[in-house]
Order: sequence, then C-alpha cells, then structure tokens
Amino acid sequence: MANLYRDTGVVLRVQKLGEADRIITLLTQRHGKLRAVAKGVRRTSSRFGARLEPFGHVDAQFHPGRTLDVITQVETIDAFGVVLVDDYQRYTAGCAVLETADRLTSEEGAPALRLYLLVTGALRALADGRRDPSLLLDAFLLRAMAFAGWAPAVGECARCGEPGPHRSFNVQAGGVVCANCRPPGSASPSGETLRLLAALLHGEWDVVDEIPTGPRREGSGLVAAHLQWHLERQLRSLPLVERRQSTAEN
Repeated sequence: MANLYRDTGVVLRVQKLGEADRIITLLTQRHGKLRAVAKGVRRTSSRFGARLEPFGHVDAQFHPGRTLDVITQVETIDAFGVVLVDDYQRYTAGCAVLETADRLTSEEGAPALRLYLLVTGALRALADGRRDPSLLLDAFLLRAMAFAGWAPAVGECARCGEPGPHRSFNVQAGGVVCANCRPPGSASPSGETLRLLAALLHGEWDVVDEIPTGPRREGSGLVAAHLQWHLERQLRSLPLVERRQSTAEN
C-alpha cells in the first residue's frame, strides 16, 4: 500500500489490452505522461470504465507494476467529453489538442506541468463554448510549441533578430523573416495575420476579437504548417478540424 500514488490527469488516448482491459495514456499534473492499465474497464459492470475515456479530467490512484502501473481508483474532476462529443467543431479541435499533447511528451514520467495546464485550460475553454474553437486551438498550438521550444517568431526576424513588423513568414527559418533574410518560397501573410498570431501567443483576446475571418484562416494554416514541420509528420486529427467562424461570437 505504501507504493500507491495519486495524480490528476487528462486522458489522451486509450488502447485495448486483452479481452477486458485497456491501456490508458494520461497527461498528469506531477508525473507528466503516464501509460497505465485499467483492468476490466471494457466490461459493462466496470465501476469506472466511463471515467477513463479521452477528454476525461480525473483524479486517479496508481499501483506500480512490472511494466505498466495499474489504475486502482478514479474520480472525475471534469467530464469535458460529455459536452465536446455533441459539437463536431469543438470535438475535432479537442482531438487535435489531445494528439498534440501526446506527441509533445515522448518521454514518459517527465514532469510537464505547463503543458498539463495548457491542455486543461484549452479543453475547459472549448467546453465553455464562448469562443471560436479554431482560435482556441491555434492559441493552444502556439503556446504548446512555446513549451517545446518551437514558438514561431512573430515580432522579430527569426534569423537576425531585427525588430518587425516584417511581411514574410518561413516555417523552416522559424517564423517571420526580414527582407534581407527572406528565403526563396517564403509566404507573405497579411499584417493582420501576423498581428493575430502574436495576440494568440500572448493571450490578448481583445486584439484577437478585432481580427476578421480571412486573416484567421491564413493564421491557422501557418500555425499548422509550423507545428507539423517540427513534429516531422502530420497530425491525424488536424485535417478533420472544421475551420469556420463560431456562431457563439455573433
């Protein structure tokens, strides 16, 4: 019993194990990413199977095992999935949040408190329903990349550091670039798009609310390209995200 430990976490994904068990991947507050076995949760008589689904924010107790720890108790803190599954746009944005968090935490057991807080904050905002899910997702992706050390430069040249504003953006170079450093093939986003990215990165929602739909879509494309360049592969969930202006803003 002395080896038991507790932590709060968000369920990122689940995998079948045997006939009745599942492997649960969580991003936890104190232990970073954990993979643990939940025994018997696929049976209809399971006491906590429904609590260990993606989007679940839970307080769990673990027993150390030889290869994987075992989940012995679970209490729900926030059932984000109950709200998100009924709204395609919010659900797919939430899936992209979970997949990104999973990809950014390749090392299990390494503390990732900042990312845990980003994930829970993003899911709470998506479930709240007051902001455009596309904007919430892009804000999360930008801040998650900052956690990983990949935040795109938006206010100064990514190569020489010259203060902006600059009018070119190059993923391989690391973000906006000045006229002298601009590589061939760089994108030329609008000034409003770059202003939007800076506002999303720093949480300036009063500025974000002023930006029209066109720059928002252009900004989403730059964010997705920058993230997938650093991940070196495409997120499976990102192409499914529905990019439209939410009626909640009207």
